[in-house]
Amino acid sequence: MNPHQHTNYLYSLSGLALAIMVSLFAGISAGWFGETILGFEKSPFSEIMMAIIIGMIVANTINLPSYVNSGLRFCTSTVLRLGIMLLGIRLSLFSAGKFTLIAIPFVLAAIIVGLSIVRFLGKKMNLSLQLTGLIAIGTSICGATAIVAAAPIIKAKETEVGYAIACITIFGIVAMFSYPILGNFIFPNRPDLAGLFLGVSIHETAQVAGAGMMYQTQFNAPIALDYATVTKLVRNLCMIAVIPIIGMLYSEKNQNEINTKQPWIQLIPWFIVGFAAMSTLRSIGDIGDKAFMILPQEQWTQLVITIKLIAEKFLLIAMSAIGLTTLFSGMRKIGFKPFILGLIAAILVGMTGLVTIYFFADAVMLFLQ
Repeated sequence: MNPHQHTNYLYSLSGLALAIMVSLFAGISAGWFGETILGFEKSPFSEIMMAIIIGMIVANTINLPSYVNSGLRFCTSTVLRLGIMLLGIRLSLFSAGKFTLIAIPFVLAAIIVGLSIVRFLGKKMNLSLQLTGLIAIGTSICGATAIVAAAPIIKAKETEVGYAIACITIFGIVAMFSYPILGNFIFPNRPDLAGLFLGVSIHETAQVAGAGMMYQTQFNAPIALDYATVTKLVRNLCMIAVIPIIGMLYSEKNQNEINTKQPWIQLIPWFIVGFAAMSTLRSIGDIGDKAFMILPQEQWTQLVITIKLIAEKFLLIAMSAIGLTTLFSGMRKIGFKPFILGLIAAILVGMTGLVTIYFFADAVMLFLQ
């Protein structure tokens, strides 16, 4: 390893260490503030919520050195995706498959509404077709990942990509904090429907994971995180079909050649495959008196619990990094019209998820029994 590579490695470690420190402090402060200061028997603040808030406070009050950015990016990408992959151990393949079938109609409804109505509104607001398309797909599918994938296809400018990602960041963070409360209010004693709502309505995969973990902690309902995670992964997979459609809907007429020939296999995030693999592992391990004919079921159960804990710690570190990379100064530069369109898009997708789940979720579940 040459000196330059060694320095970059240390810089990456510094960003990772900072995120870990914030996550540890968040775990301590969540209980201390809620129980000691406010006097609750159980703190109303989850570790995830505190990690994001503390990270945002640090990022916007201290001028963090630029060399921590690579480590923070590692947390918000690789560590986050590893955490989501490991969450697959919580579900058997049967449960994951059932959750997937339940999620599909609600995900499709939100995508159709998001892509079609946002296009109409963007045209009325005289926004560029490309910027409108990026906001639409970012809100409807999977946030920044979908924006980056769609940008070259519709020939969007770098500034438009930046605006769209800023919109997704702003309203996704608002949804991450508010939707768990709204979901519990609209669907009392139905954490399955609340989790389905979180997965359909919140933009980024990281934001959905954060909201699901907040709900799980606050309302003691792990099934909400399971539903939210699987539903969001279904939305992510829809990118395979939606990217070519975006090319047709949001490209200017004078763009005769639209590059939609990207191999579909490249659009499948590796952590989705990993999530399915972990669910398969859980399904096989639960069969018989000994997992894989080797481990007694007691040891297998303990191993599953350990992997769940590791997954949640990975997600906590990732959420800390998301807070540490959220700068309010960048949000102020977004401009008025794209901001309004992003707000409308977020409300549209959220309300579509809320209404369709409220009226049809039980019927879909009954049909699939």
